[in-house]
Amino acid sequence: MGTNIETSLKKRTIYFDRVFWQEGFALAGPKELKGKLGDKFDFTLINDKFDQDTFEKAERKMFETALDGLLAKSKKLPIEIDVVLGGDLLNQCVSTSFAMRKSSASFLGLYNACGTYAESMILGAALVDKFLDNAVCVSGSHFSSAERQYRYPLELGVLRSPMTQWTCTGVGCSLLSREKSENAPRIVSATMGRVIDFGIKDVNNMGAAMAPAAYETLKAHFADTGRTPDYYDLIVTGDLGKIGHTVVTRLFQNDGIELEGLYTDCGLLIYDLEGQDVHAGGSGCGCSAAVLAGHL
Repeated sequence: MGTNIETSLKKRTIYFDRVFWQEGFALAGPKELKGKLGDKFDFTLINDKFDQDTFEKAERKMFETALDGLLAKSKKLPIEIDVVLGGDLLNQCVSTSFAMRKSSASFLGLYNACGTYAESMILGAALVDKFLDNAVCVSGSHFSSAERQYRYPLELGVLRSPMTQWTCTGVGCSLLSREKSENAPRIVSATMGRVIDFGIKDVNNMGAAMAPAAYETLKAHFADTGRTPDYYDLIVTGDLGKIGHTVVTRLFQNDGIELEGLYTDCGLLIYDLEGQDVHAGGSGCGCSAAVLAGHL
């Protein structure tokens, strides 16, 4: 695969003066509990239905539980939250929207597929930096509800391609604010990506389809900031999985840049790829959210 991607000359990185990541809360499902990060989550489900009638209702309850948990950990009252930004994989962001019925905060529903959590963090940081005191960023997904919407109902028992990824059952949420507290990481900047299409025809191979955009965004970030990869302790993508991670690594190798030891992916971190039947790794907007809020 060649590196025929032209990074736009226009700078795409925005900088924040005073935004801090105050607290996070991560909720995960039973399969995620058995993965490599099982002890890193704040709350795990005993069963996929979370004692609800449907997977969709379970997903809604996951969001409610995660948002309540974040408030408890951060010692915030619901009335103290200025805005919640977030979404899920279902039509009309139904899980997040229904969960927000309990909240008095303003709500901005987002849909950016597996990039929803990153988008919520970018927009939340921008709002806090200039306008608001705080923002809650949240996204999540559920394997069974996503399978029914995007692929096949589980009852059909359709065989999965080796290139497919496992949609994470999980929710991650974070509280951003202007308040500087002990050990609160500062969000310094954000580089926004763009759509890159290499013409991948295999609908199962999401890793290869997403990898060029991840590569180009990282290149834009390094160019805008004047940094090299070794400036960072760790570079993490959201859910490219095993295949997408390999593609990004090779694209940088073609540029003479070695990322080995610096670069990983949330879709590789959350599961045990050898011991669990997840094929190419994790995916879904709950994947990066739960790994960031619970582990990173």
